Amino acid sequence: MDYLTVRDAAKNWNVSERWVQQYCIEGRIEGVKKFGVSWAIPADAKKPADPRKNIRKIRGKDV
Repeated sequence: MDYLTVRDAAKNWNVSERWVQQYCIEGRIEGVKKFGVSWAIPADAKKPADPRKNIRKIRGKDV
């Protein structure tokens, strides 16, 4: 199986490296593995939905 680094995933998904790290920490990427201080993200992993986008719907302010 091929894996991506946090940097590669961030470029592919057009988000910051910090966001990808947070997704990994929260377990929102299926099949992610941690090796020491580095994350290995499966090359075919899908970008998780941004939780901030649903906040408005939850609060009743669908924008």
